[in-house]
Amino acid sequence: MILVTGSAIARQDSIDEVRRLSLEHVQRSRAEPGCISHAVHVDCENPLKFVFVEQWADRAALLAHFAVPASRDFVRALQSLVSEPTTIEIYDAARAAGL
Repeated sequence: MILVTGSAIARQDSIDEVRRLSLEHVQRSRAEPGCISHAVHVDCENPLKFVFVEQWADRAALLAHFAVPASRDFVRALQSLVSEPTTIEIYDAARAAGL
């Protein structure tokens, strides 16, 4: 499984648009092959910070997701609405048994 985390800090004047675009992106992504889960959350300590958590079946599914034109459009649109660079981290993960 591939685990992806990321964050974006919206400018105060763009928070509603970041929320709208993020929810649209999450809902679209959930329907893609290989998507196990895809969510966006607002940071309790910084209401301008949106945190993304995704699980993908494998690297091929994630690469296919990155290749979807709407995914690239989302990233481009987000860049103009944030106050600092977005972050993304990608992990190979395995479920821990018996914990």
